Amino acid sequence: MQHFVNGHPIKPPFPEGLQQVVFALGCFWGAERKFWQQKGVYSTAVGYIGGDTENPTYEEVCTGLTGHAEAVLVIYDLEITLFSNLIELFFQSHNPTEGMRQGNDIGTQYRSGIYTFTDIQQDVAEFAKCVYDDALMEAGFPHITTEILPATPFYYAEEYHQQYLAKNPNGYCGLGGLDVKYNRDN
Repeated sequence: MQHFVNGHPIKPPFPEGLQQVVFALGCFWGAERKFWQQKGVYSTAVGYIGGDTENPTYEEVCTGLTGHAEAVLVIYDLEITLFSNLIELFFQSHNPTEGMRQGNDIGTQYRSGIYTFTDIQQDVAEFAKCVYDDALMEAGFPHITTEILPATPFYYAEEYHQQYLAKNPNGYCGLGGLDVKYNRDN
């Protein structure tokens, strides 16, 4: 299966040397668009992670009974972008303090999460969460609820969800940040 926007594969095998991470930040349509537009991102795909059901469907995930989050698999090139750049985009693109929701989208599938593939990613994500949590608290927001866990199986969403906002430019996107700058120099 090819990426609708850039023509790269959205499923392995990927070119040697690329890294992968999975981000959950609410409805996956707008989240995926944020990442495919990022310099150094080779490919993206939407799917489900962190639940108990194998190969769940969108309808099953929407019931909240599978435990999965709507998420974006991001394949990126460390020679072009740093993992910390992706973390910054992640935190500034949504409200990581809302728990099991993003705006009007309510349910466990809309939780905030970073699902890592390496110990370095895990450490960087944990550090970034602390840094951004401090910035949000200073701005009057509650603590971050983002879960940061080693990646469990990622199940690709149905084809019509892949790069949805490129195929449907007027499609729904409720993604929005808190207008609090993430400053990794703190």
